Amino acid sequence: MPKFKFPIKFPRDFDWMILFSVLILVCLGVVIIYSTSYNEPGSKNLALYQGIFAGIGIIIAFLLASIDYRAIKNYYIILYIIGILLLVLVLILGKTVFGATRWINLGFFQLQPSEIFKLILILFLARILSDQPSELNFRRLLFIIFLVVVPTILVLMEPDLGTALVFIAVTIGMFIAANLRKIYLLGMGIFTIAVSPVIWFLMRDYQRQRILSFLNPASDPFGAGYNVLQSIIAVGSGQFYGRGLGQGSQSQLNFLPIKHADFIFAVFAEELGFVGALILLLLFILLIIRVIRIARLAADDFGMLIAVGICVMFIFQILVNIGMNIGIMPVTGIPLPFVSSGGTSLIVNLVAIGILFSIILRHRKLVF
Repeated sequence: MPKFKFPIKFPRDFDWMILFSVLILVCLGVVIIYSTSYNEPGSKNLALYQGIFAGIGIIIAFLLASIDYRAIKNYYIILYIIGILLLVLVLILGKTVFGATRWINLGFFQLQPSEIFKLILILFLARILSDQPSELNFRRLLFIIFLVVVPTILVLMEPDLGTALVFIAVTIGMFIAANLRKIYLLGMGIFTIAVSPVIWFLMRDYQRQRILSFLNPASDPFGAGYNVLQSIIAVGSGQFYGRGLGQGSQSQLNFLPIKHADFIFAVFAEELGFVGALILLLLFILLIIRVIRIARLAADDFGMLIAVGICVMFIFQILVNIGMNIGIMPVTGIPLPFVSSGGTSLIVNLVAIGILFSIILRHRKLVF
């Protein structure tokens, strides 16, 4: 059984920079969510809920920091099975919003299994890839890919293209970190290119339209290109110092859709300007640098691969979310980590931080 005990050298080995950057990001997220919702009767509690979820996530993070992350090795199959069952359950009992069935209504909480599976996939792959990597032959690799394809298909059925892309990005990043043979990586690259046309035809009409509108948003300014155009206007209207909290015309007059989640960066840039957006980016860069440091200092391959997977997950989501807000990426519905509204996403990200804390606290032999 894992021991709930903090090492004596906790203050010295603990990564205070990660804690600092995450807490500031969460606080900024709560402030911006409040700014976007305080004038809307049906959304007034969004910031309060976000703060409550943040508190729950931070408590869990510190509890996980007190547990040896290597204990997860014993439960990786159970976690994978639970994750798959949740992905199947959401397709049967899930709540449909904007044509997507991604949430299970628990009454007090909207559970999003696909967010949970992001972290489960990282832990699962880290366990498999760190276990005798020299024996990773072609047959075993195909089996691992199959285990990744199953949840990816289930998520695409919701449909949730953004999360499916996160699964793929995390898998590729962890394969590279595990020193997978170059011939295997080349083969996967060729296969991905070959099946791309098939994926295009499997997409729903609105998903294909999003990609086409990304290439030329002005071609359908009141349809598929509307979200991107309004987001670009919001980002540009913030100028250097921003319009001020609660003063953004695009967000406050509801020109900007899903402003508390997918397009929260546009709200941030409009109300706090270039300066605020720069601070946000610097906080993310600080976080990523420290996560990379944890990956380098990890005591074993299992810890290193977990840190790499979490790092890839954060980087991909940050780049795609900000990219779609400024019109250089297709709109895929990927949240901005620690900032976008969403209880499951926030708690999962904070759980990931707790596991990172556990890895760095145990990166060398400690005295208890």
